[in-house]
Amino acid sequence: MEAQTTEYATEPVPDDSTVAWFRVAMVAAMVSFSLPTFLTGLELSAVTSPRETANILLAGSLILTVLGSLTAAIGSSTRLSSYMLNRIAFGSKGAAIVNLAFAVSLLGWFGVNIDLFSGAAVRLAMDLFGYELPVWLVELFAGLIMTVTTFYGFRAINMLSALLVPVLMVVTVMLISGSLAEVSLADLLAREGESAISFGDGVSSVVGAIIVGAVILPDITRFIRHWRGAVYTIVISYLVVNLTVMAAGAIAGAALGDSDLLNIMIILGIGWAAFAVVILGSWVLNSLNLYSTMLSVESTAPGLNYHVLIMVSGALGTFAAFFNILDVFLSFLFYLSIVFVPVAGVIAVDYLLMRRSAYHEARVDMECEYRGTALASWAVGACVALAGDLGLVTLSGMAAVDAMLIAALAYYLICKILARRGPAPIKQGN
Repeated sequence: MEAQTTEYATEPVPDDSTVAWFRVAMVAAMVSFSLPTFLTGLELSAVTSPRETANILLAGSLILTVLGSLTAAIGSSTRLSSYMLNRIAFGSKGAAIVNLAFAVSLLGWFGVNIDLFSGAAVRLAMDLFGYELPVWLVELFAGLIMTVTTFYGFRAINMLSALLVPVLMVVTVMLISGSLAEVSLADLLAREGESAISFGDGVSSVVGAIIVGAVILPDITRFIRHWRGAVYTIVISYLVVNLTVMAAGAIAGAALGDSDLLNIMIILGIGWAAFAVVILGSWVLNSLNLYSTMLSVESTAPGLNYHVLIMVSGALGTFAAFFNILDVFLSFLFYLSIVFVPVAGVIAVDYLLMRRSAYHEARVDMECEYRGTALASWAVGACVALAGDLGLVTLSGMAAVDAMLIAALAYYLICKILARRGPAPIKQGN
């Protein structure tokens, strides 16, 4: 099998390279079966009551489904990567700022997942086999295999996901059934308890767990033939699979009174399933993180060599694993939601209401270096959400929702005001 070198980082995916939507749905679903998704539900169950956890997970999944459907459909309709969409919305140089932020975040996620992978693998090897693995060696191995997979592009990730999704579906069902054998669902929901975090912060954490993936969905949905298929993909992956996986983690944590997912699986007698989640889930998720990082950098600096870019990004992501950010995991997710949701809000309004032709037939003619309206709207959305976190202003109570809506509204209003002064500012890049 030869490494894929044409990933259409700076051009639309041609018709003969598109695939059926269900194949892309396998990739999106595989991301939901990853260890961080299980841990998000587990973390929430430790700080909220079972009924409150259920409400938070449902609300967060609904928000993700709406947001993801918008970004996925735009990706499928334009056949462009998220980074090319950023280039159109924010300008070529303005997008460089946005894409750099994405690349740094994705490499950070790469490091987080290798950190999770290595810690879990070392722990499982000791608990199940009595063998102590060197952490650094596990991290290097994980970084290497994930980097090699990325060499073969989206199709390799797609094939791997199709093989592994059924395995992790079985693991999730076993985790839920084993947990409910300890305590029934009715008894769990009947439990009372005080929540250590607000409903809004909980929803923002759920959204933050997936938000980077939701914003960069065009990277994979651009391979789908029709936008309706992109929406089907998101409903299955976010409203069904992602919600189920987070709920599995929450049910397991509440039923067994343990905040350690590996402990829970070992207690339930499914230690092998822990290995499956840790190895298989992390493998696909991080390969996709690295793939999107590559698209981000290549779309910003298209002259760079594809293979060298992947090797350098993989090395940097592996190095990032040595910086432990797991201690502030929920806070990390929360601030990610604040920073990245406004980007999706701006692009959605720009495409759906303001300048659709700029993403299709007039793409080259309407290019510019900076689009101040988009950059300013992104900043406004993030600042409003941060102000809400500091208690200075309260809107919906959910920072992720505030960031998206305010950025979208600010962009729409600014564009309308400028349009009254004449068409030139809108067309030339304002």
